[in-house]
Amino acid sequence: MTGNVTAEVETPDGDVGPNNGPLNFPGTNNSGTHGSSNLTTGYIVGCQVALGQLSANATLLVSTSPALAGGFSFPLSPGQVQWVAINNIELIKSGTYTINYQDIPMEIQGCGGYAQARQASAVEIIGVDYRKVTLYGQPFSIG
Repeated sequence: MTGNVTAEVETPDGDVGPNNGPLNFPGTNNSGTHGSSNLTTGYIVGCQVALGQLSANATLLVSTSPALAGGFSFPLSPGQVQWVAINNIELIKSGTYTINYQDIPMEIQGCGGYAQARQASAVEIIGVDYRKVTLYGQPFSIG
């Protein structure tokens, strides 16, 4: 998977703390910002049929241009859809922010049928008028 997500935002200054960021609770798609605005990108992945249980792993390298190394491997049950986050950037001031990633492998193990994914990116803006905008890419087949 390769992608480039850029957002130009106007946001109140944020304050990132240990207890005010996304916690990836079920059904949240890792959203929920309280201390600062944020930009999140990832994939929504679904599988038609499951063959077994496996584990998930990923390694994140943080630098001036955050990037993901390694890849993703995860199980899916029949009819299950899973959010796979690529990266999340805290937006503590107004400006232009970019998430770049290139050649990240995604392996869906245990899927015996049709698998599909689509990119999703969300910008959440804190303040009196909280706003969240999510953009979805075109679905594509995996495997």
